[in-house]
Amino acid sequence: MTDARFAISQVELVALLAMLSATVAFSIDAMLPVLPDIGAALASDNTNDAQLVIGAFLMGMGLGTFFTGPLSDAYGRKIVAVAGASIYAVAALVCAWTESLDALLIARFVQGVGAAGPRVIAVAMVRDLFTGRHMAQIMSYIIFVFTLAPIFAPSIGWVIAWMFGWRAIFYSFVVFSLISMVWLTVRQPETLAPENVRPFRLSKLMSGTYEVLSNRRVVAATLVLTLIFTILFSALLSCQQVFGEVLGTGDSFPLWFGLMGFLASFANLVNARLVVRIGMRKIVRRALLVHGAFTLVFLMLQVTGLLPDALVFPVTFLWMTANFYLAGFGIGNINALALEPMGHMAGLAASIITAIATIGSAILSAPIGLAFDGTTLPLTFGILVLGAAALGLLQLIDDHGPVSD
Repeated sequence: MTDARFAISQVELVALLAMLSATVAFSIDAMLPVLPDIGAALASDNTNDAQLVIGAFLMGMGLGTFFTGPLSDAYGRKIVAVAGASIYAVAALVCAWTESLDALLIARFVQGVGAAGPRVIAVAMVRDLFTGRHMAQIMSYIIFVFTLAPIFAPSIGWVIAWMFGWRAIFYSFVVFSLISMVWLTVRQPETLAPENVRPFRLSKLMSGTYEVLSNRRVVAATLVLTLIFTILFSALLSCQQVFGEVLGTGDSFPLWFGLMGFLASFANLVNARLVVRIGMRKIVRRALLVHGAFTLVFLMLQVTGLLPDALVFPVTFLWMTANFYLAGFGIGNINALALEPMGHMAGLAASIITAIATIGSAILSAPIGLAFDGTTLPLTFGILVLGAAALGLLQLIDDHGPVSD
């Protein structure tokens, strides 16, 4: 290609965009092993409150995405990514220095706002450079590399906390952000085409928002994405407690979580190979059906007490892994379906779609996580309902909008 936006190889591009996206995964997964330590250190009365360290970050990220895309449509992808990363790094330092849970939650919220920059820009850059099933394929490769974070992040967080205390994890976020921004700045040319520049004006934002929200295919895809995110975040919020309190493997949680991430990462490779031939919607539908059947069987085994003690750990482990596997088949494909009609305003569309999905999933997953009662029943039932709703909404994508997948 002669297009200057493709100056680096596709392999390096995928790796770079995956690292930008992994800002979010690293910021969440590295914290999971130390949530009990944070709750104890900051005198939280309820151990479940430690989950809010994750929830606050997600809420901030959701809010930040409302502005990140429109700003990048007006001023370029790279400068907005760097600005967001700067906010993220400063907030991480505040997190490291705070002495109260309330202050930590506020700083995590701001950190989430900053993390929206690299995350949304990665999606917008993919839409700048690719279309259709090829876009979904590239998204799958990016998410595959992105899902390597759960393999290493909890262990990295645990090791850092063991050596220097849990506060030192926030310094690692600063280092991670610095490396990714230097890489982006030095290696990747700007991807926003001049003809797609949209001035950052209220009238433009309102007209663009109306265009996005009036497209029934985009709205349906966004709602499905919200529910799949909620399944993922619900599993994440309760993951440490499931392994620690239900399965009694809290000490080895980083290893088991890493194994789940390793197994789930293959969903993205399988999806990348199948999506061009089968199409996005069919893959998501089949993934939801298989996941829903597994979840229903797992719920019935718990309710009836028919699950033998010897099988509690392997079956629970496989079901928890299945929740991450669903994300591998669902997130990239649904993102591609939602963004396909919005190539002329990819930044704004990515912002609106990501913001709705992130804020909605943070709101929906919080009560599911806080309902943890020492068993996996609340989590299983909540995820079953979410999966059924996503499968129903997926049918609306078939009925409306252009069929290009």
